[in-house]
Amino acid sequence: MTITIAYLGPEGTYSQLAALAYALEVEQQQGQPVTLKAFPSIPRAMQATAAGVTRLTIVPVENSIEGGVTTTLDTLWRLSQLKIQQALVMPIRHGFLSYAPSLRDIRLVYSHPQALSQCQLWLEQQVPQAALVPTSSTTEALQHLSDDPTVGAISSEWAAQLYNLPILVHDINDHVDNCTKFWVLGLPDPNSPSAQGRYTSLAFTLPVNAPGALLKPLQVFADHDINLSRIESRPAKRALGDYLFFVDLEANAQDESGRQAIQVLSSCTESLINFGSYNLISIGGELDAAKTKYLEMMVTD
Repeated sequence: MTITIAYLGPEGTYSQLAALAYALEVEQQQGQPVTLKAFPSIPRAMQATAAGVTRLTIVPVENSIEGGVTTTLDTLWRLSQLKIQQALVMPIRHGFLSYAPSLRDIRLVYSHPQALSQCQLWLEQQVPQAALVPTSSTTEALQHLSDDPTVGAISSEWAAQLYNLPILVHDINDHVDNCTKFWVLGLPDPNSPSAQGRYTSLAFTLPVNAPGALLKPLQVFADHDINLSRIESRPAKRALGDYLFFVDLEANAQDESGRQAIQVLSSCTESLINFGSYNLISIGGELDAAKTKYLEMMVTD
């Protein structure tokens, strides 16, 4: 049975690259064929999986420089039937693509807001004269390059390879260890090995906005000797100052300490969602093999 995976398109995005690497792992370990399906936005990709149009979706959730991907978090809270099957960590290497003869000629730079932020210092130092224009994906930015030689785009070198575009400058990240965590999301699967994962992600709202209201949930994790690898707040979109909180636990929800902590947590929160337990893997080593296989498939087709 073919597994269909949704991702933020079009071709050449970092999400596609993560999906290709994960698809290669699934095919090698499970022996099941995988088909990728691009969507124009992160919410649309997640909605496809929630509606059963695709089996899984792969979405960015956190960057080591810019923090949480708010669109993913907000959509997951709304589509709480989705559960995390796996977490993937992928190195991010931005390139500056342009037909301009030099950086001095650049007047406009297009890219996704996350990519623009991850290269902010480089942009300020190398193209201070350029205006920055956000796009819905790093690949969408590339459509502007052919219109004007004074335009540049920040994207992956993978995208440059796919679309045969010139890279004016390689590796323009402000930090060389830039990486992004992706979540593999799907509807609940009782047979999924992710139930035995080392990490668990939760989200909750508080019953009141009062001193010590957040301390009580956090104290629960301390009492059960559970470390938090991430905590992030998002507006609950009900009133100013009303927030919901996403937390990643270094614990399995089915273990004794994890199960007890979640049970106690439910008594001091208003709403509590368990997005599941999962493992985290690095996919840096699989990227070259995934690219090669994809390019071979394109030639065959």
